[in-house]
Amino acid sequence: MCNIKKGSLLAELLKKVSLIIWDELPAQDRRGPEAVDKTMRDIRNDNRPYGGVSMVYGGDWQQTLPVVVKGTREQIIDVCLKCSYLWREVQVLHLTQNMRLGGQNACQEDRDFAKWLLDVGSGRATDDTLCVKLPEAMVLQQNSLECLINTIYPGLSEIPANHRQDKFFMERTILSARNEEVDELNQQLLDPFAGEEVVFHSADTALTEEGLDSGFEYPTEYLNTVKGSGLPLAKLCLKVGCPVMVLRNLDPSNGLCNGSRGILTRIQPHVLEIRMLGGDRNGKCAFIPRMNITTTVAQVGVAMRRRQFPIRLAFAMTINKSQGQSVHYVGLDLRTDIFAHGQLYVALSRCTSSQRIKALLRREETRTAKNIVYPEVLL
Repeated sequence: MCNIKKGSLLAELLKKVSLIIWDELPAQDRRGPEAVDKTMRDIRNDNRPYGGVSMVYGGDWQQTLPVVVKGTREQIIDVCLKCSYLWREVQVLHLTQNMRLGGQNACQEDRDFAKWLLDVGSGRATDDTLCVKLPEAMVLQQNSLECLINTIYPGLSEIPANHRQDKFFMERTILSARNEEVDELNQQLLDPFAGEEVVFHSADTALTEEGLDSGFEYPTEYLNTVKGSGLPLAKLCLKVGCPVMVLRNLDPSNGLCNGSRGILTRIQPHVLEIRMLGGDRNGKCAFIPRMNITTTVAQVGVAMRRRQFPIRLAFAMTINKSQGQSVHYVGLDLRTDIFAHGQLYVALSRCTSSQRIKALLRREETRTAKNIVYPEVLL
């Protein structure tokens, strides 16, 4: 159940609701909608689904599914909405035009690319080795990391910080499957970046329950090596003018939320100033303070508290983090195979044109990339 008490202001508001829109539902644990359903039935004294309120789900089952830490295929599928009692009440409606590629106004080349994307997402384009052959246009002139960087971020080191335009960073990104490769890419792109590098070290503290591990203390050196999704790096290297991504919902009403991107404009010991990229707050300034971020054993293997700025560099990002974004130039670092359902489909569908995607391949000779699809979750 949700923590909403009968008679509260929120409960009274939910009694008057006639429609709820819930986007990106395939990527969320089914227990979330189930908790909302039970709460709505209780608040509204109505035993119909969601207490009789119409619910509009949005999402694509070909994209990434809920994250289950170290979960098996069966465990991941089990937390999908399709395994919920709510799914039998759902009426499925299909969207048929790829608006990111231009919809009805798309050229024939992009229409063909849109059809091929659907084949990738459904697994029809996958061969017996679970690989997909990429179009010739996606292959780099040289299958090297340097070539990928120079293709997506041309002349990055030659542009003075005060002459870089926000549009340059808003229109391009490099995607990889794992945080480890993303961190390496970001640092490699930051090194030639003009400007003085400022390094912030985190303050890490292990959390122990009374009576548990009372005689053992984790060394600070070990805590500094801990990395995880949504956790800022212990050693954060920054330069004025570099693109960054926010990792926490700091001020959602003003657009400063998890996944927001911006340009770093000022660095102070206890606060950072960024200029927002994209959305309704494009060009607006926002301030990011240091804050305490707590993890659990299930997340990173140790319960700890890290005091650090909740941001990461955003030259590159993980495929999962890019879901929902549209960019003009996309680089794919596929040296490490994708490992989850829908990751290749998400990576290939971020770009607004098939001609502006370039891939660094692990299998250069065959021009193929790994593709994982769970047919049981597809409509």
